[in-house]
Amino acid sequence: MTRETMLPPIQTGPAAWIGAEMAKRQDEWRIHFAPAELAEIEVAAEGLLTEAFNIGAMTKSDFPLPTLGPRLAELGRELIGGRGFALLRGLPVANYSEREAATIFYGLGAHLGNARSQNAQGHVLGHVRDLGVSSADPKVRIYQTTERQTFHRDSTDVVGLLCLHPAKSGGLSLLVSAESIFNELRRLRPDLLELLLQPIATDRRDEVPAGMLPYLLIPVFTWYRGYLTPFYQRQYIDSAQRFADAPRLTERHVEALDLFDDLTNDPRLHLSMQLEQGDIQFVYNHALLHDRTSFEDWPDLARRRHLLRLWLSVPGDRPLPPEFATRFGSVEIGDRGGIVVPGTELCVPWTDEVNSS
Repeated sequence: MTRETMLPPIQTGPAAWIGAEMAKRQDEWRIHFAPAELAEIEVAAEGLLTEAFNIGAMTKSDFPLPTLGPRLAELGRELIGGRGFALLRGLPVANYSEREAATIFYGLGAHLGNARSQNAQGHVLGHVRDLGVSSADPKVRIYQTTERQTFHRDSTDVVGLLCLHPAKSGGLSLLVSAESIFNELRRLRPDLLELLLQPIATDRRDEVPAGMLPYLLIPVFTWYRGYLTPFYQRQYIDSAQRFADAPRLTERHVEALDLFDDLTNDPRLHLSMQLEQGDIQFVYNHALLHDRTSFEDWPDLARRRHLLRLWLSVPGDRPLPPEFATRFGSVEIGDRGGIVVPGTELCVPWTDEVNSS
């Protein structure tokens, strides 16, 4: 038996796409809201725009979309069983208050899945903004900086982003098929791919659930019940080496990780897009990796890059390997993912609260 026959098979499903080819198929994944759909969305939000209403407790029944709802259900099936992403364009957020935009975004997300906590503070609706900090601080998450993020996945089934304000320049969104990266590694260096199918330490960045290690031990690729699932963020793999008891990265590990990074950054393999004001992007973390280039922001605080983010657990999704429970809290379909540590209380923060934290 050769090394190649011992590895998981070449991936051939709809999520095994090549970026250069996907860029030519924008009509498939760029979806424009129809005027009637926008009107339906605004009617659904109208009765929820009071401080007494808890956005974080919203379900899809609170946000009825008789016309758009079936279209969102089809989008959900495409995310978990198809190409793994979509871009919804045309939401007129410039006309909305922050509460109205947040209510609409959360309501749309509720038609796809259940919101999960995105950090130790329990934010079920996140704010992606530069807070003037550096990822050199182990307590900082890279989305809080202007730095290049590098390709990674989030600790949830689906991540959604609503662009309220784009950056002055830069901040491109990049997507790549993890299955295509796997195929390239299998073809080029099956010996290095073997290492990426074994557990590797990844830093939790000081967001440690009760009874857990301060780092995760999950392979970059896991083959489980016929599904290939990635788990990757290079900066956090490197920073996990700060823990003396974390398994050491060998020279061959570094070679494998460097090749992985080279492939994700190959313009032929990844897809780039600029999120415009009002764009909503949904990405399926179990098939794709995403990234964001560095950016220059506006000097005017009111114009600075600002995205709202949702982490969603999706009913009807694929099974996950048992080791994912160490990060997801559970692998129960529809009720998994997110970050919960001792003292976490779920909440929906507003911009002034985030800026002062």
